[in-house]
Amino acid sequence: MKVIHVITGLNVGGAEMMLYKLLSAMDREQFSSEVISMTDIGPVGKKIEALGVPVRALGMQRGIPSPFGLLRLVKWLREAKPDVIQSWIYQADLIAGIAAKLAGDIPLVWGVRSSNLDPSVNKRVVVIIAKVCAALSVYLPTKILCCSEASLLLHKTVGYDKKKMLVVCNGFNVEQFQSLPSAKKDLKNELGVERSALLIGQAGRFDPQKDHQNFIQAAEIVTQKNDEIHFVLCGGDIDKNNIQLNNWINAAGLRNKVHLLGVRDDMPELMAGLDIYTSSSCGEGFPNVVGEAMACEVPCVVTDVGDSALIVGDTGMFVQPSNSEALARAWLDMIAKSDKQRQELGRCARQRVLDKFSLAKIADEYGALYKGLL
Repeated sequence: MKVIHVITGLNVGGAEMMLYKLLSAMDREQFSSEVISMTDIGPVGKKIEALGVPVRALGMQRGIPSPFGLLRLVKWLREAKPDVIQSWIYQADLIAGIAAKLAGDIPLVWGVRSSNLDPSVNKRVVVIIAKVCAALSVYLPTKILCCSEASLLLHKTVGYDKKKMLVVCNGFNVEQFQSLPSAKKDLKNELGVERSALLIGQAGRFDPQKDHQNFIQAAEIVTQKNDEIHFVLCGGDIDKNNIQLNNWINAAGLRNKVHLLGVRDDMPELMAGLDIYTSSSCGEGFPNVVGEAMACEVPCVVTDVGDSALIVGDTGMFVQPSNSEALARAWLDMIAKSDKQRQELGRCARQRVLDKFSLAKIADEYGALYKGLL
């Protein structure tokens, strides 16, 4: 089967990395894959190319769908003659939906990943396109694939065609992400912190839905009670050039406690180096980073958004979003546990990922979906 994936862009993000992981796990004897980015190839595109999967870019400007780009996509699809098209993220869903019809009514799977369309934490254009997709969901996609139960419930509410919807969760590479004996020592050496320090970390781009302000406010509360805790943040725009983030850190008096690492290409080692992983988000679908931390045997404290609590289960803790006091209390409860207790939670977390969310299992589910469309 030939499957073409259409995605908005290929910078580092949850959907982009899930596409990369899926392609790395798909059976090459059964599936031939190609990726088309609406914008540019980006760093994840280069990783996909390294797998031997062709990647092309339409060159559209971000946030501005182009009729010329749409026509180019139609031309490429007619030439490639895929059996199935899989789109990722709202803008790509809309453009791929129109292109699939114009190119010969090719079977199309929409990829829906958000569980929060609150206008206060989403760009206006994103909310508008999601509503347009809802109105067109009866006509354009063959199936609508949600990455989480929370995402499915939200999109049913906003008007997506219920009969076409199903859930396939994200999967995690349990061979790449696992416990590394020297990781904690190495990360503390890199940060220049004491061997006795505990590291609480979070990975994610600077975005209102990630709610980094909530993270910083909780870190301020914890530091007042325990001065040996250090906090690690990484992701797009998580660096010294981010004025707003640095203002929050300085106002909280945490300049020497919060370490901003930017985009990293050593996430398995970084995750394994943490003592506690956290997600402070006010909006998520099915966060990759939580499952990756669990696969590294790192216990997690997450906000109860999207399927975060479902992923963690009884191997960690979850609290209400946008509540820095509740997040701080959960961190302190996890800190109060012994090293042995946290290690046991970590082992249980990895086992939960192995049982429910392994990448091989999820790739098989995608494959079965594609075959079913024929």
